[in-house]
Amino acid sequence: MSNPSLSRGELVRYVLIYAAVAVLVLFTCVPILWLVIMSISSAQELTAVPLHWIPKSPDFSRYARLLGLTSDGSENIFLPALRNSVITAGGATLVAMAAAIPAAYAMSRRNAPRAMLFVMLATFMVPPITYALPLYTGLGKIGLLNTSAGLIIIYSALLLPFAVWLTKTNIDILPVSLEEAAMLDGAGTLRIMWSVLLPIARPALVAAAMLSFLTAWDEFFYALLFTSDLRAKTLPVAIADFAAGRVTDYGMVSAIGVLAAIPPVILAIFFQKSLIAGLSSGSVKG
Repeated sequence: MSNPSLSRGELVRYVLIYAAVAVLVLFTCVPILWLVIMSISSAQELTAVPLHWIPKSPDFSRYARLLGLTSDGSENIFLPALRNSVITAGGATLVAMAAAIPAAYAMSRRNAPRAMLFVMLATFMVPPITYALPLYTGLGKIGLLNTSAGLIIIYSALLLPFAVWLTKTNIDILPVSLEEAAMLDGAGTLRIMWSVLLPIARPALVAAAMLSFLTAWDEFFYALLFTSDLRAKTLPVAIADFAAGRVTDYGMVSAIGVLAAIPPVILAIFFQKSLIAGLSSGSVKG
């Protein structure tokens, strides 16, 4: 039996939905595509008038230099900066989530005042320049300027309010009966969190961790202020260094931008299902 044909109203609705999706994809993908084209275009093509949208002879040598595949070591700043970004963003995310999970559980199950949550969230919204001087002075006194450990401490404090808020909203919708059943079996709070809460709330925790990681990965202001060389300099600062000279190699800046986007994209694709489930689960109660 054939499916009934769509009514005129349904057809218009589907056309509008797919048109909106097409526009969103266009606005999202075209800048990335242009970044890739710039990274393989020659300097003459990038400055030509009219602009060359498709390079005549694609040049991948910039990627080879950035990845250390050639004898020219002038652009080897990329690999140390990539390592520093992975260490800093990954370490800050682990520390923030390790503190956010018990804090969110306590606030959710112990009925913490909502004012406390808003105060925590307010610290996330304060302009970063407000904390610059005291943080610089404090890190200098304990010898953590220009170190990944110093950035991890700063980023952890920056990410914690957001991670607590997102995790708490997802814990709120979990049934308390499961925890009560575990208590009757003699499980303590830590056991309940590890064996009951974490497996059920895994999508929410993945979403909070992913967004925290991306925030730390893209952070520029504190990394610029508190790092001075390749011992701790992260990718956003390294990209700025490439664009800071008198003559900017836009192709090289584009190439390092493409390479810097690959790790977050891989993580987002790998954890796509958990990320979507975690972001949507906290929006409905019941």
